[in-house]
Amino acid sequence: MNDAPLNAGTILALDTSGPRLQLALQTNGITTNLVENVARGHAEILFDRLASFLAQNGLDYPDLTRIAVTTGPGSFTGLRIGISAARGLALALDIDIVGVPNLLAISLGARLGPLQVILDARREQAYVQRFLGPGQPESAPKVMVLSEAEKLGSISKTPILRDPVVDMGLLVAFAAGVDPRKFLPAPTYVRAADAKPQTKMRVALQ
Repeated sequence: MNDAPLNAGTILALDTSGPRLQLALQTNGITTNLVENVARGHAEILFDRLASFLAQNGLDYPDLTRIAVTTGPGSFTGLRIGISAARGLALALDIDIVGVPNLLAISLGARLGPLQVILDARREQAYVQRFLGPGQPESAPKVMVLSEAEKLGSISKTPILRDPVVDMGLLVAFAAGVDPRKFLPAPTYVRAADAKPQTKMRVALQ
């Protein structure tokens, strides 16, 4: 594993947290991207797209020196698929992995701080987090009523970022310059899953 925070090699970033597959490669100071809307699910297409994306850039898996992956909040299934794939590749290739929370990744699109990132959580709720500047969290993410989150931003006169699409170029550049030991690939759920364990006809475990 690399001990130095800065990685000047070839970095692959992937985002499966929403209804699209996003990939990015940074090598020799050049970043390329792939964005594809996902209709069937990430699991069915992820590794095929990864192999094709690398080949189109004249690369193969052994050329990678670091992997970055978004950790949410987002689709529970999508996050599990992306994080599992990234972990598996990092382990197989013996390279570092960087987990980047989505709210932090969105904050990278700001020029200055402080700022507030609001991400639609559905059901009239929002994931909210304040940042001192791009990539610099001031507080932990939380769930709020959407209207209250918007009102809070207006009262504090804090710029608000609401674009749910992660800029993969900014993400892969950020991942190149951080210590992976401080950005672990663990899911950032913030809110509990909608799906509940099935207990019908079963004895609950104590």
